Amino acid sequence: MGIFSTVAAPRTRTRRTEHMATPHPTEGAGPGGEPPLGELVSEIVTDVQTLLRQEMELAKAEIREEGRRAGKAAGMFGGAGFAGYMVAVLGSFTAVFALDNVLGLAWSALIVTGAWAVIGAVLFVLGRIGMRSFSPKPRKTLDSLKEDARWARHPIGSRPTSMRHSTSSTTTSTVSPSG
Repeated sequence: MGIFSTVAAPRTRTRRTEHMATPHPTEGAGPGGEPPLGELVSEIVTDVQTLLRQEMELAKAEIREEGRRAGKAAGMFGGAGFAGYMVAVLGSFTAVFALDNVLGLAWSALIVTGAWAVIGAVLFVLGRIGMRSFSPKPRKTLDSLKEDARWARHPIGSRPTSMRHSTSSTTTSTVSPSG
């Protein structure tokens, strides 16, 4: 055995999130007191894999949320469209026959058709404005990825947001001289 003996608790994984690796300055320390290069690379790879999994989960959650919102809105549009269609047909017949008493059947039908053309144009413009506000992009994920990229360029100081929000496993190390 070497000068130092190390005991570490096993890292556990939960079903959805990976626990981040925590540095152990005395674990497998080389002659200079630093961990071996292979261990450092292994921890970096584990951290990067965990980060990528978390980013993918965030993107999936955002896309699901936007899809649900768009699906509900489309269902409401469908129901409103059918009800509006029924009201338009029956109301149009009523308007045509009411105007028939004053202008004649042909002119009454032409006036009601023109009114429906104006209503249709206004509804089209309002629908187009509403659809422009819909965004299928996972904005939170894109912002998080940009922050992660900034951190990767300048890692000193803090961890990326997605790593700060994750739960890290605690590993206990015991150093005992064996001599």
